[in-house]
Amino acid sequence: MTDHWQLITMKWFLSLLFILAGSALCARLGVWQLDRLAQKRAENAHYLAVSGLPPLEISAAPAEDLAAMEYRRLTATGQYDFEHQIALRNHYRETELGYRLLTPLVLADGSAILVERGWIPAAGNATPADWRKYDQPGRVTVSGILRLGRSQPEIGGVPDPTLQPGQTRLDFWNIVSLERLALQIPARLLPAYIQPDLDESRAAPPYPAQEQYEVTERNHFSYALQWFSFSAILLFGGPLFLYRQWARRHLTPDT
Repeated sequence: MTDHWQLITMKWFLSLLFILAGSALCARLGVWQLDRLAQKRAENAHYLAVSGLPPLEISAAPAEDLAAMEYRRLTATGQYDFEHQIALRNHYRETELGYRLLTPLVLADGSAILVERGWIPAAGNATPADWRKYDQPGRVTVSGILRLGRSQPEIGGVPDPTLQPGQTRLDFWNIVSLERLALQIPARLLPAYIQPDLDESRAAPPYPAQEQYEVTERNHFSYALQWFSFSAILLFGGPLFLYRQWARRHLTPDT
């Protein structure tokens, strides 16, 4: 009888422990959603603050300040270095697969900033030599928005491979990893890149593209409420359910 009672007690204890752990996990996920909400609100405030500012000439912006200037409008003047341009994989224009062509723009002081010149079709552009038909020689001025690179792909994305022995560069990339790209571009690469303004009249690639920023808080707050609700249900409803199960077995009078 004692052993049987101990087994029952252990069963309820483990069940209660599982319920409390589930409640704590749900509460933590709720806090995480609130953290994401605060982060999104900060991003929205930053975007609204910088998007209304007048365009800035890149030469007037210290390199160390660029990380705090994403989405700021700017202009840059220089000459493209076509020998060291790269392509971003898996981008579509309507239904056609292609790449986004990024080319270093060498500035007057010898530094360079990557310019995402635009979309080119995958067909007929399998090598960097194929991209040279899109060259824009001479001195150019680019107007657009400043974007920051990424060190890791988004969830579900594919990271870029490391260089193999004897390999000095990657021509095709999955993400704009500026730290890694700086290792294969001879000019001092600035820690940001430019997405040029759209040109609706452009009749041939590369076609510029800018990702539109959406000022929204998304569903983080409602998700947080859901997780906190699940936590409360487990915290209060779980032990009550266990007690009722125990009472049904041990407090119900025999008939």
